[in-house]
Amino acid sequence: MRLNTARLEMLALLDSLGTVRAVAAALHLSPSAVSAQLAVLEAEVHADLLQRVGRRVRLTAAGRTLARHARVILDQVKAAEAELRDLSGQPAGPVRLAAFSSAVRTLAIPLAARLRQAHPRIELEISELDPQASRPALRRGDCDIIVTADFIDGSTPLDPDVHTVALLADAVVLVTAQDQAGPDLPADLADFAEAAWSVDLPGTYLSHLVTSSCRHAGFEPRVAGRFGSYELLLAHVAAGLSVSLLPELAVDGRYRVATRALREPLTRQVYAAVRSRSALTAATRIVLDELRALSASRVRA
Repeated sequence: MRLNTARLEMLALLDSLGTVRAVAAALHLSPSAVSAQLAVLEAEVHADLLQRVGRRVRLTAAGRTLARHARVILDQVKAAEAELRDLSGQPAGPVRLAAFSSAVRTLAIPLAARLRQAHPRIELEISELDPQASRPALRRGDCDIIVTADFIDGSTPLDPDVHTVALLADAVVLVTAQDQAGPDLPADLADFAEAAWSVDLPGTYLSHLVTSSCRHAGFEPRVAGRFGSYELLLAHVAAGLSVSLLPELAVDGRYRVATRALREPLTRQVYAAVRSRSALTAATRIVLDELRALSASRVRA
């Protein structure tokens, strides 16, 4: 059996994008051409890879298994191509990095500036992606590196297909308007039972953080604002309309807010992750090294 990498790419994209039409658009082909190539792939492996559901198709168990192996194979091909390019000089080529919004501002954008000076042939593509979505995107092969976070409570399951690299610990702080800063002492959330609160959008982990922390302190937060961006949330707080809880990375110094540590400390771990079965290109390894160095400099500061 000889597997064709172009057809493997189609299968991996179908697993990622969900429809033959989306795969065809990504590869600049017609849907019928993609369907025909996937049928050839099924014949090559002597297995049913697709199951028709209404007017769409979805991967069978065999299809999902082959798609997982296809991503590893395609990563190996990419690494080989990059290594050959590297023989001619500095590491080069594209690296796709996804990070949550505050990490984009504080880590990914400064990282891009460092790479432009030190490694101009590395093409870093940055995407904003919520922590809840970044791990599935990494597994699908939509990105090469993710910067994500979770709270050190065992809530994030271990994943043998993902290799993580610790970057920094990010303490959660109480955020108030500057003229409402209060004493320079750790804050007891119970003292803010009557305050108005700003939170992230429903269903996000930071929205859950505020709600669960306030309930733990013995009260239900009175929500005055729900915002999908930290900029709007911080503007609301800076205007004296609310208080909130945010990780320190999310607190933008351009807003007139004050922060206080919590009496009962809460910390999230920020880390980078790559697919553990993939061969990292030299460019990807450099991006990881620079990301670690940048994070270490923030910790020392």
